[in-house]
Amino acid sequence: MSMSFKVNLKINGKEYSIEVPAHERLIDTLRYRLGFTSVKEGCGRGECGTCIVLVNGLPRHSCLTLTATLDGAEVTTLEGLAPEGKLHAIQLAFIETRGVQCGFCTPGFIMMTKALLDTHPEPKQEQVKEWLSSVLCRCGSYHYYFAAAKLAAKYIKEGKIYFDEKQVREKYHLKVVGR
Repeated sequence: MSMSFKVNLKINGKEYSIEVPAHERLIDTLRYRLGFTSVKEGCGRGECGTCIVLVNGLPRHSCLTLTATLDGAEVTTLEGLAPEGKLHAIQLAFIETRGVQCGFCTPGFIMMTKALLDTHPEPKQEQVKEWLSSVLCRCGSYHYYFAAAKLAAKYIKEGKIYFDEKQVREKYHLKVVGR
């Protein structure tokens, strides 16, 4: 007989009260139970970083985190980075620096960049490399991600945090997939 727990979470600013089995991982709760599909499983062992989300503002591997241990926590996924119809400066910077290759690891990189810039608003290159090295990119596009982090820091310092998603899509000829 499996034990279950009632867990209260604030995910992307919205309150959730859910019952979860003791063994349910946060990645499964977010992706399959609640539909936050930006959270991707790569290795399932906390090595690749594609599943990184912010828990109480800090990066966590959602594949290694049991949902039952997070009662009262605040979780942010890529879907909660910007208000509806907007893109966060980090997302724009990734687009502008061609930091979106196959896209599988991109949510992990963006969430790790968010944690980095929240901690170090003007990061040095070594800090960018250290923080972003916790996410594995099979395309080998790290130089794009490093450039994106620096560009995002510049935008945020200038007070440019949110951008109109429709205008960005038109400017860069980006299509909406999956809607």
